[in-house]
Amino acid sequence: MSPRQLVETWVERFNAADIPGLVALYASDAVNHQVVTAPLHGRDAIEAMFHTEFGRATMVCLIENIFEDGEWAILEWRDPLGLRGCGFFRVRDDRIVFQRGYFDQLSFFRIQGLPVPKDYLS
Repeated sequence: MSPRQLVETWVERFNAADIPGLVALYASDAVNHQVVTAPLHGRDAIEAMFHTEFGRATMVCLIENIFEDGEWAILEWRDPLGLRGCGFFRVRDDRIVFQRGYFDQLSFFRIQGLPVPKDYLS
């Protein structure tokens, strides 16, 4: 599967809130670093993050662009509520080995109607 195809599959599973399906796309030692949080190492940590995030918000990823270069795919996305971001996915042997995501978490909390954590800015 090419990096682009893997990211398209990732988006399908993300939009279905298919946590086991999403986690299966990651290498066992994958790193997921959303820039608003510390990097997560390994499938268990990534799975826990998806449970937390899908448990507190309805999330939808609408593809604006996917670019592919070698073992990298870059996803530009938006959601129906106006949030925008991008993600970088490094793919080896049909698995995500590294993911970095950029989005405005404060806007995410506000758009989703979630309270901003007290320690958000500390």
